[in-house]
Amino acid sequence: MPAHEDALLRQVQERGAYASPDEAERAIRVVLALLGAHLVGEVRSELAERLPETVATVLLNPLQAREPLPPERFVRATAAWIEGADETTAPSDVRAVLGVVADLAGDDLMSRILLQLPVGYDVLFGRPQPV
Repeated sequence: MPAHEDALLRQVQERGAYASPDEAERAIRVVLALLGAHLVGEVRSELAERLPETVATVLLNPLQAREPLPPERFVRATAAWIEGADETTAPSDVRAVLGVVADLAGDDLMSRILLQLPVGYDVLFGRPQPV
């Protein structure tokens, strides 16, 4: 069952300490567009099914990535795309969105998501894996 958009916005706004829902929504859209460029196939579709339709389309119609970005470059790309963000605030933006996404995805899907991403994304999702 997909998450309700208001609940997703509220959770991201709270985790990211955003002043307004608009700020949280911008972060959600940017982070999901970048994430969608890194996920393929069934994993991306399953994650989209757990998100509100309005943001699921962002995940399903991403920008095309030439190569998977390591976590540090993912954060820098986020900083470049979120208005008012910089490299000191972007890690918080990414963790706020991906932490909520991880909660919605659940453990099984998160394991499969992390298999498609470069090493280090587990920390961005707030799910550090044992080495």
